[in-house]
Amino acid sequence: MGTPVTGDLVRESAAAGRLVVWEESARDGAQAKTLMDAAFRVRLARAQGRMFGADGPRHVVFAAGFPAVCGEEFEAVRRVAVEAEGAVGVAAVCRATPDDVRQAVASVRGSAHARVMVVVPASEAMAYVMVGSGAREALARGVDLVKRARDLDDAVAVDVCLADASRADHALMADHAGAATAAGAGTLILADTVGRQLPGEAAEMFSRVAALAGDGVVLGAHLHNDLGLGLANNLEALKAGTRVVSTSWLGIAERAGLAATEQLLFLLAHDPGRTGELTGSRTGDDLWWTPPDLTRLPGIAREVSDRTGVPLAVTTPIVGTGVATISTGTPFVRPDLFQPYDPEALLGLAPGVVLTHLASARVVTAVAGRLGHRLDRRQARAAMGWVKTQAYRTGRAVVDDQAFGAYLDGLTSAAAHADLTAATAPTALTASTAPTALTASAADGAR
Repeated sequence: MGTPVTGDLVRESAAAGRLVVWEESARDGAQAKTLMDAAFRVRLARAQGRMFGADGPRHVVFAAGFPAVCGEEFEAVRRVAVEAEGAVGVAAVCRATPDDVRQAVASVRGSAHARVMVVVPASEAMAYVMVGSGAREALARGVDLVKRARDLDDAVAVDVCLADASRADHALMADHAGAATAAGAGTLILADTVGRQLPGEAAEMFSRVAALAGDGVVLGAHLHNDLGLGLANNLEALKAGTRVVSTSWLGIAERAGLAATEQLLFLLAHDPGRTGELTGSRTGDDLWWTPPDLTRLPGIAREVSDRTGVPLAVTTPIVGTGVATISTGTPFVRPDLFQPYDPEALLGLAPGVVLTHLASARVVTAVAGRLGHRLDRRQARAAMGWVKTQAYRTGRAVVDDQAFGAYLDGLTSAAAHADLTAATAPTALTASTAPTALTASAADGAR
């Protein structure tokens, strides 16, 4: 029987109650019809590792890709393993075949904290589709592949992802988890492959498998978001004691994706006083060797969006374009009452004011000031009316700064001209303009 890799940082972190993020945006993200080139995968892995300083390899496993896809994919995985070494742990993912395992090990061999993850079907239906046998036979072959991988290179950690675990027998998975760990597996990752679980079902699966598998087995979570419950299900896994969770930047992954990396990290780190409630840990600090630098989240998310074409929406939590912005009157007066956290203090996002059809006079005046115009009350009311008309005329809520600036130029220049005219107008009646007694009396008579 084998043993897990000595110095396996994932197992050590999980045993200490620390969080390990299994980053899937480069690998599972490809199934969301995105493609990260090798250079960007390296850059992303390094950036994610830097969030945790020197403890990057303890907190992040970067799933660099699926080497069996093609030669270019193999080389991309290899490049991440070599060039992101020391910033994160790097994993290659493979199917449960000897050839795939051999190729995966080769792609990461020689790099520090290298891993391979073997995907093994756990449910009866998935086993027949993936490998043409029942679940028990598929899981037994998975144990053999763990041994084979360990024989190929005992410095490379081997993890097993149990596909379709959400429809599999808990006792059977627990038996396999124990056998695979005894054969040298580092982590057993339970996957809700089709994103069908409800939070209570996720909690039951992780609790039961952990209890039945016993000490020495480290479980991880890979929970898809098809019902919009990926984040909630990960929290249930954490409460059950799981400390290895799969996420991806912007949530990109197959179909509706996974829990978003930026959302999970922010949720678990922004308020240490509440982290214990979310994870079942004693204190929020128990979850980290080094807490993540949350100010890096928006920048990384923007880069991922730019490279993949996945947009950052106004309503995207934590990193969306609506974060730290105000467009209506009451929040403008007391913004702290209308946000659950301080975006500037935690994310480094300075507050901004956006001009929309809901703008109050205060908002209009503030935007005008940003554009270099000082408005009096009359001008502010006029400008507010123009903004609302412009929004409905164009059918777009947000009024462009350039269009508003052009309007203000006209508004303030007209006011300045009127002021100049008033300042230069005669203050006394001249002989030529003074009314005669006749005309004055005629005017009086006409009233």
